[in-house]
Amino acid sequence: MKDKGKEGIRLKRDRLKLGIPKGSLQEATVRMFKKAGFSIGISERSYFPSIDDDELEVILFRAQEMSRYVEDGILDAGITGNDWITENSSKVVKAAELVYAKQSLKPVRWVLAVPEQSKIKKIKDLKGKRIATELVNVTKEFLKKNKVTAEVEFSWGATEVKAAIGVDAIVEVTETGSSLRANKLREVATVCESTTQLIVNRKSWMIPWKRDKIENLILLLKGAILAEGKVGLKMNVARSDLKNVLSLLPALKKPTVSNLSDPEWVDIDTVLDEDVLKDLIPKLKRAGAQGIIEYPLNKVIY
Repeated sequence: MKDKGKEGIRLKRDRLKLGIPKGSLQEATVRMFKKAGFSIGISERSYFPSIDDDELEVILFRAQEMSRYVEDGILDAGITGNDWITENSSKVVKAAELVYAKQSLKPVRWVLAVPEQSKIKKIKDLKGKRIATELVNVTKEFLKKNKVTAEVEFSWGATEVKAAIGVDAIVEVTETGSSLRANKLREVATVCESTTQLIVNRKSWMIPWKRDKIENLILLLKGAILAEGKVGLKMNVARSDLKNVLSLLPALKKPTVSNLSDPEWVDIDTVLDEDVLKDLIPKLKRAGAQGIIEYPLNKVIY
């Protein structure tokens, strides 16, 4: 079986090479793909995970180097942070922003931090100081914008520790700030924020079947991300109580109200944030809702 497109004939066994980030984003990415409908199996000793899609070939790469491999065409597409795309000055297509991280659905921050007892209080105090970070180029640009001259050195890891053994400051990524506090570090400034991006090689983006595959993948992944932290809620309500119950329901759009076999009753179906349920369900019950069912969501697609 062959597909013809602008770039010629595609054999059935041709696959789109997709880079999955190895390391801190790996677990969250695999979980998000699972919700999107793709099962990825990762062996401890292999950099080539299995996936239940014959059109995809998955390869593990560190997020730090992903954009370089996508730019060079070793990968058709990959998932990495906008921070590393900027750090590498990679010329790639940013096909989609996928706002998820290791612990949350919020952007991560790269922060300038110093030991709690440091005399450094503001960015200008870094003049002539030593800063350790993995994000060297972005940090240098940040200092340049703030008209500060300082020495920026590459850190191979364990960056938080280095502030305690002679480095004046560090620039490190954080989601909650807990690691900085645990290492007795104090934030001075935010260097940049970063979200997860699905990036594509420029030539691959121009191949019709690859672009279609990537756009379908983005649709499903965005649906999975949108469903995070949300649940579906169903209930039966007497028509006499309908107005009171509807007034309690926050929803993505208006709740669906369906007729039941008993003309005096309706079924309500809605989607809402999971964290409101503990307060909401008792209120719904008191307002007249019956047969309340909460169910999980894999994807929400408009």
